[in-house]
Amino acid sequence: MELERRKSALISLGKALQSIETHQLDELCLLAANQNNWFTATNVKHALAAWASLLTAESVNTWLDGYSLTPDSPKNVGLILAGNIPLVGLHDVLSVLVSGHIACIKYSSQDTALMKFVLKTLFDIEPAFSKQVKEVEQLKGIDAAIATGSDNSARYFKQYFAKFPHIIRQNRTSVGILNGDETIEDFKDLGNDIFQYYGLGCRNVSKLYVPKDYNFVPFIEAQAEFEQAIEHHKFRNNYDYNKSIYLVNKEPHLDSGFFLMRESTALVSPISVLFYEQYESEAQLALKLSAHKEKIQCVVSKNAWLEGSLAFGTAQQPALWDYADGVDTLEFLTSL
Repeated sequence: MELERRKSALISLGKALQSIETHQLDELCLLAANQNNWFTATNVKHALAAWASLLTAESVNTWLDGYSLTPDSPKNVGLILAGNIPLVGLHDVLSVLVSGHIACIKYSSQDTALMKFVLKTLFDIEPAFSKQVKEVEQLKGIDAAIATGSDNSARYFKQYFAKFPHIIRQNRTSVGILNGDETIEDFKDLGNDIFQYYGLGCRNVSKLYVPKDYNFVPFIEAQAEFEQAIEHHKFRNNYDYNKSIYLVNKEPHLDSGFFLMRESTALVSPISVLFYEQYESEAQLALKLSAHKEKIQCVVSKNAWLEGSLAFGTAQQPALWDYADGVDTLEFLTSL
């Protein structure tokens, strides 16, 4: 299939995801929630809308510009998909398909319904794509692999796929930087980066870096509009559990009533907990960030004042060319 047909199909997929009929969307949300309790209707609809906004003619053409996407011999690319947030594996699948290779997909048991729905929609638009997809339980007979998982599973993947070209992704998280110049609206934007998808994504902020002796009261008060998170039983269970641990162990912490804050040099906080760490200068902050650079997906700050950071509220709005872990997936695929 020629590249222009592939491009056109992706653009049409974006339009299709934007115009799903209400009854079909409601049914899809129910199926998704039955597979994964974290996949609320709000989060499923947000993920679908995000992909609809990504797959525009302008974005698709910008994304694919400069790559050679007509392989002499299509390769079988094994994909082990994550399922922590809705459709998190879709970028890898579309990358393989648009590059002209064959996607051998091992779905996450947590995100099968949504992925299959989107692929069926794509196949209805461009039936030729169905010949480029194999749904598998074991990755056998592959030529390359892209696998996403935890730090523990990543070690296994690296051994298992050692003889193949591969991309292995593991745990990452994101951080926010405060400098004392933020407004209430800034804090609300940052709240989206923290609480979207209940904090389960690698682009969710799980830790803040703050100036020494920072006053958290305005920040905590501004997060009140996200307190509906506590209505989710799993989020509440995490909140209750972590709160009880901190109280029993007499660990200093801040309690907003629906999320907790604790000072820690660790990077990844538990669900319902936001870690923070103090810094005394931008030079010291740079050193702290550098020490964790292999584990940080993205950094957010007010109006992206910190070099290399994103603006508050945009962590969950990656462009098609914002590759996970900074590894260019299309470049990898075109090298096969």
